[in-house]
Amino acid sequence: MTERVVGIGAGAKELATEDMILNIGPQHPSTHGVLRLRLTLDGERIAAAEPIIGYMHRGAEKLFEVRDYRQIIMLANRHDWLSGFANELGVVIAAERMLGMEAPVRAVWARTLLAELNRALSHLMFLGSYPLELGAITPVFYAFNERERIQGVMEEISGGRMHYMFNRVGGLKEDLPLGWLDRVAEVVAETRRRVPDIENLILNNEIFLARTRGVGVLSREQIMQYGVSGPIARASGVDFDLRRDQPYLAYPELPVKVVTRSAGDCHSRFEVLLDQLKVSLDLADACVERLRSMQGPINQRLPKVLKVPEGHTYAWTENPLGINGYYLVSKGDKTPWRLKLRSASYSNIQVLREMLPGHLVADMVAILGSMFFVVGDIDK
Repeated sequence: MTERVVGIGAGAKELATEDMILNIGPQHPSTHGVLRLRLTLDGERIAAAEPIIGYMHRGAEKLFEVRDYRQIIMLANRHDWLSGFANELGVVIAAERMLGMEAPVRAVWARTLLAELNRALSHLMFLGSYPLELGAITPVFYAFNERERIQGVMEEISGGRMHYMFNRVGGLKEDLPLGWLDRVAEVVAETRRRVPDIENLILNNEIFLARTRGVGVLSREQIMQYGVSGPIARASGVDFDLRRDQPYLAYPELPVKVVTRSAGDCHSRFEVLLDQLKVSLDLADACVERLRSMQGPINQRLPKVLKVPEGHTYAWTENPLGINGYYLVSKGDKTPWRLKLRSASYSNIQVLREMLPGHLVADMVAILGSMFFVVGDIDK
């Protein structure tokens, strides 16, 4: 048995202390996957924080190099498992750009509609799970009820609930089912009616306010230094959204409202996510109305072996969690020579080493949950 003497006699001014190392994860309910945080604690206050990643690494970028342009879509679909359709878009946009190919107008509008429905699904997941991490159980049931409604129309069109695999180079896999647009319009209208229930349940709750307001403040300078993007950046006043500022798909013809806040704390990040959900529902409605009056093909015929000309390009999209980019380099083969993935969560999570020091361990869960990340999107 070892005995440590911490004070001697009346002359001892204070007790001797030492920092403690605490590992959060890699298996921890608030880490949204297999993430590990190595915290250095001074009492209950965090002195230093180190995110340790790589537990879910699948080597997707290397696998891209030995898969053709149809198979790559399957791999790219999975890094952010809440944003399957949005992940696919970057690959097909990059390949189409290199081929000098334009997808049919109807396919462009259908892609935009599906991207916004996928965005709503992702936001609803975090709107339900974040309060759960702070002890509020009820909101997750409300959020999942709405998710299930939207999942129904996504599953109807693609056959998948998470990994849709509905994009193809040159358009979409197949045509829209008969009556599908009507069902989408009904689902969007019903979800819009139900969103205030989630808002009233949690947003102004005294406990939720106490746990999130003024906690985990992220400054504009930190965002610029670390390349943070998406809802987290906009909650700190960074007024940037690719859908408006460098539009792709049908976004140039849509009134994209960019939601921002200035406080940069956990509460602001939750508010931005909630308001962005409403914007996505409005954009989905606009796409449905435009598609109702459209005729024509939904894809282009492709050769059996698709080869992309030699060259390189960078295609980026505004994914639900932030900027998602693909740097494609081709040597003229049926597989990429290199396909580099820039995922939103990878940059967003690095800033934790700046945010967490100075906060209590109890606030760590609130901060971590408000960063809205998926660990597969970090590790790739």
